[in-house]
Amino acid sequence: MPTVEIYTKSTCGYCTMAKRLLKSKNVSFSEFPVAGDPAKLEEMIKRSNGGRTVPQIFINDQHIGGFDDISALDMVGKLDPLLAA
Repeated sequence: MPTVEIYTKSTCGYCTMAKRLLKSKNVSFSEFPVAGDPAKLEEMIKRSNGGRTVPQIFINDQHIGGFDDISALDMVGKLDPLLAA
């Protein structure tokens, strides 16, 4: 089972879509809300090499990027192998 982590904000539509995509794959994930949590926000920025937008998604500690990135991986068939690793 892969370790999937996603940094989010409750008002972010892209976060909702990313979580929906992961749920459709029957993947459990850890969610880290960054709004109002400066420590989590700083952690997200460091882990994503400067990424300041949400969502920021990690699979097995590999930075995937945001919703557009995970969606693109899914469209070309590269997301399922990452989730199976």
